[in-house]
Amino acid sequence: MLFIYILILLASFYVLAKVVDGYFVDSLDYVAERLKMSHDAAGATLMAIGSSAPELFVAIFAVIRPDGNHEAIGIGNIVGSALFNILVITGAAAIVKKAFIAWQAVVRDLVFYAVSVILLLLTLADGKVSYAEASILIAVYLIYVIVVVYWRKMFKYNDPDEKITVKETDENKELKLYEKIMSPLDFILKKIFPPAKYNFAVFFMSIAIIAGISWVLVESAIHIAHILNISEAIIAVTVLAVGTSIPDLLSSLIVSKQGRGGMAISNAVGSNIFDILIGLGLPFMIIILTTGGKASLDIGNIEQSVYFLLVSVVIVFLLFVINKWKVGKVFGSFLILIYLAYVVWAIITV
Repeated sequence: MLFIYILILLASFYVLAKVVDGYFVDSLDYVAERLKMSHDAAGATLMAIGSSAPELFVAIFAVIRPDGNHEAIGIGNIVGSALFNILVITGAAAIVKKAFIAWQAVVRDLVFYAVSVILLLLTLADGKVSYAEASILIAVYLIYVIVVVYWRKMFKYNDPDEKITVKETDENKELKLYEKIMSPLDFILKKIFPPAKYNFAVFFMSIAIIAGISWVLVESAIHIAHILNISEAIIAVTVLAVGTSIPDLLSSLIVSKQGRGGMAISNAVGSNIFDILIGLGLPFMIIILTTGGKASLDIGNIEQSVYFLLVSVVIVFLLFVINKWKVGKVFGSFLILIYLAYVVWAIITV
C-alpha cells in the first residue's frame, strides 16, 4: 500500500504542475494583460495566487477533514512551501540566469512577508485561532494587493524585466522522460480542458482539478504518515511542501530563463505572502464560521519552522543588500544549501 500511495503522490504532483503551469497560470496571464499590470505586480499577485492554489486547497481540506486533528498537514505544508519558495525557488532562479533586481519591489514584498510570518507566530502562540485573528490575516493580504497595484505610482522606478523581449524556449527538457511516463495523464488533461481561447472556462476547470488533486494529496499524506508511523508534520514540511511548490518552481524558472528574474522572485515571495495570509487565513475562517468558536490547532513543533521562516527573510534581505541587488550562481547556491540544512533539521526535530 505504501508504494501505491507514493505513486499517487508523484502522479498528483505531476498533474498539479501541468494544470497550474499549462492552464491555470496562462488564464491568469490573460487577466494580467487585460488589467495592464506590471511584471512585478503580476508576479506578486496573480501569478502567486495561481501557483499557490494547491497549498490553499491542501490547507482547506486538512482543517475540514471530518475526523479532525490534521491541521499540522495544512500548516506544515504552507510553512514548508514558504521555505522552499524563498530559498530554493529564489536560489534556482538566480542560478539559471544572472539578473539585476529592482530593489523597490523586493523590499515591498519582503516587508509584507516578514509581517505575514510575525502575524502567523502571534496567531499560533496560544494554539487557537479567533475570528479576529483570521480576519486580520485576510485583511493584510488585501492591503498587500492594493499596495502592489499602486506601488509603481508611489515610487517611480524602472523594472529591468520590462526591457526583456520574451522568446519561446523549450523550458521543460529536464522533464522529458518523466512526461513520457506520465503521457496518459497528459492525454486525459488535453481531452477534458476546453480550448485556450475560452479563458474563463479554463480558469474554472483548473480550479476544480486543483481542488480534487489537493484532496488526494491530503489523504495520501495522512495514510503514508500512518503506515510509516511518523508525524504528519514531517510529510507536510518536506515531501508535500516540495510537491505542491513544483508549479511555483516551474513558472519561476521559465520567466527567469526569459531574463525576468525580478518577476520570478516576486512570484516566490508573493506566493509565500498568499500562502500564509490567505492559505491559512481562509481555512481558519471556514472552520471558525462552521464551528461557531475558535479553531483549535494541533501543530506539534511546526512553530519552530515558522521562526526559521522569519530568519530566512533576514538572510535573503541581507544577501540582496550585500550583492547590491544582483543575483547569480553563488547567491542561488547558498540559498539552496540553507534549505537543505533546514530539511535535515526538520526531519530530526519536527
